[in-house]
Amino acid sequence: MRLPTLVLALTCLAGAASAEDLTGTLQKIKETKKITLGYQEASVPFSYLDGNQKPVGFAMDICLKIVDAVKKQLAMPDIAVDYVAVTSSNRIPLMVNGTLDLHCSATTNNADRQKQVAFTNTHFLSATRFAAKKAAKINTIDDLKGKAVTAVAGSVNLNQLAKVNTERNLGIKIMPAVDQAEAFLLLETDRAQAYALDDVQLAVAIARSKEPALFMISEETFAKAEPFGIMLRREDAPFKALADRATAELYASPEIEVLYKRWLESPTPPNGINYNVPMSPALRNAFKNPSSSADPDVYVVK
Repeated sequence: MRLPTLVLALTCLAGAASAEDLTGTLQKIKETKKITLGYQEASVPFSYLDGNQKPVGFAMDICLKIVDAVKKQLAMPDIAVDYVAVTSSNRIPLMVNGTLDLHCSATTNNADRQKQVAFTNTHFLSATRFAAKKAAKINTIDDLKGKAVTAVAGSVNLNQLAKVNTERNLGIKIMPAVDQAEAFLLLETDRAQAYALDDVQLAVAIARSKEPALFMISEETFAKAEPFGIMLRREDAPFKALADRATAELYASPEIEVLYKRWLESPTPPNGINYNVPMSPALRNAFKNPSSSADPDVYVVK
């Protein structure tokens, strides 16, 4: 066998071996020639539907960077991207049963969820704060003493509000709301003087309101900021390593600033609303030191 033919044969054998060595999600993608991204239809501005009913958002753009890395690693530039709409209640089951390959939204990475799924490097940090009308001059949690404060029933936000109320003996009248729409209506109509929720969701609610200039968001938080991450299957080390590598490279590049400004500090589709959420020092630090830890202490800027 001539040398060029031998080299070609060995190259083909190496390629076949590497394909056979694939496992988990990468093997599934190679066999099906597609990757499936889960998104949520109203998780603004992380994943939602634009005016053309296309899934867009900050987390969607990050997922597409992971898709690019998959195409490069598998040497398959024509991998199809399928999109599946999910809800808060079915996103984890659909990841576990293999329907989704990545979930691209604002999913909190915590210890309980890590028993079922995995996360790649943190792309956002969100803490419970309160919104109030500027005219009320309520600036700190202690200023809530004796006031009526709403939060969504069954939410982490309500639990954190109740905990602080007890610990500080504030005598807050807690008003559980059925959902975010009702909670904001209580604040808007002065039946509640404040509304406790994740800070980024408060910013979105205020930006969408009839008179955004009437409201403020507290600087003080009810608890440490918790990480959001792109979700993937557990016990799939090769795919997680690829996703971690792709996100770490993105977060180390100037492009992360561009993406962040596009979705959180600029007019966004379809209605041109700017949510005005500047990048926090803690998130900037998380981008410089990528981590998929669920421990909020990891993201505290010392």
